[in-house]
Amino acid sequence: MGHVEMCLAVAGLDDKEVNDVTRRLAGDWSDFSDAERAAFAFTRKQAHDPASLTDADVRALERHYGREGAWQVIWWASRCHYMTKVADAFQLPLERENPFWNMPGAKVKPKEQRKAAK
Repeated sequence: MGHVEMCLAVAGLDDKEVNDVTRRLAGDWSDFSDAERAAFAFTRKQAHDPASLTDADVRALERHYGREGAWQVIWWASRCHYMTKVADAFQLPLERENPFWNMPGAKVKPKEQRKAAK
């Protein structure tokens, strides 16, 4: 299970909803808000060519999220990109199932994951 998918599952989405969201994020963003599209565009550019980011890219985020919100998007995306680079560098495998289902207070594990864990 990938990290994005795992976060969506922890948020309560079932497998079908997780697949739908990740498919939409990877492709057509037309049904997302202008603010979400700005955040997606920024983080995609940050992932693929971070040296090409400009003040105008930051200002685009600020128009939608305000100064504080823009920096939260930038910080969180930076953290996620960093963690991906570290995992790639050490060739860390992704989890086969969501490890957060075993955490105190987690919802009951979906049937599919209970079966896979056996």
